[in-house]
Amino acid sequence: MSPRDRLLALVVVVAWGVNFPMTALALEHFPPIFLVALRFALLAVPTLLFVPRPPIPWSRLLVVGVGLGILQFGFLYLGMAAGMPSGLASLVLQASAPATVVIAAIWLRERITRRQAIGIGVAVLALAVIAAHRSQVAALLPVVLTLCAAVGWGLGNVAVRRAAAPDPLRLTLWMSVVPPVPMLALSLVVEGPQRIGDSLVGAFSLAALPSVVGLLYVVLVATVLGYGLWTRLLAAYPSSTVAPFSMLVPVVGVLASWVAFDEVPDLVEVGAGVVVVAGVLYASRAPRALAAEPRVPAGEPRVPAEPHVAAEPRVPAAETPAPAEPRVPAEPHVPAEPRVPAAESGPTPPSGRNTVH
Repeated sequence: MSPRDRLLALVVVVAWGVNFPMTALALEHFPPIFLVALRFALLAVPTLLFVPRPPIPWSRLLVVGVGLGILQFGFLYLGMAAGMPSGLASLVLQASAPATVVIAAIWLRERITRRQAIGIGVAVLALAVIAAHRSQVAALLPVVLTLCAAVGWGLGNVAVRRAAAPDPLRLTLWMSVVPPVPMLALSLVVEGPQRIGDSLVGAFSLAALPSVVGLLYVVLVATVLGYGLWTRLLAAYPSSTVAPFSMLVPVVGVLASWVAFDEVPDLVEVGAGVVVVAGVLYASRAPRALAAEPRVPAGEPRVPAEPHVAAEPRVPAAETPAPAEPRVPAEPHVPAEPRVPAAESGPTPPSGRNTVH
């Protein structure tokens, strides 16, 4: 991965890390399932009106929308509404990285390198340490819901790579067309029309301003900017190379939640976060062996030998014209022989004069 694309991946990390406390603010006013529908509806309406659909089959677009939209955010918002703190949610959700690698290996037959396996394994162990350390903060149900969201994210990541859309931003925008209708229908059944209506009416009050700001951040920054860059990276690199960067999100998420809600991380979390960063960087870095391979090939010593073999035909080619040269001078020497018989036949009649003298 180039340094520029690594920087873009870090921009996504920051955008998504801050997204967790912003989502917590939005959930203080809006019901979780309706928040998913509202979030994507705000993108779907202008997308349908002004953005051409990406040239990919509808089936692939639906899989991306189900994975990244319905499964990921449906389970995540339910988990956070059930009591999952935003910092811990940002941590548990990063199980999507190994989920992405495993799903890509099964679905796309992508090969997992030894470096990626080691880096991801180290990061997963560090995440497990943080999760175990903070497990007393959240009950089992919110953790399970957030893990389901991580699997949905992994499925969506692989679906984005399989879609191979030429314009990642258009894919991100059109992915938003999938969740609104099914999530609104589910919200009407589970949360009820009364709760939905109250949240819409109260959205214009001063008390709901932080929730509205959180919603706008989720829509514009986390979705448009974050997923636009993310889908671009997934279209350019294997899923196993891009996905480990998502493990950096909890580092930003924990710090942002510390600032927003005074969720103070302790030394264990900070130390494990450093290990997560190291594991992700190790997994995403190209191995030196690949860079050294062009120098090592044993074929290079053989290359000079090939021109030497090609020089052998020149020797017989030079010998062939050499014997032809003696034959050419031999032919002009042949006409000299007729002069001898011509001289002998001339003096035959006057041979008697010579005898007389």
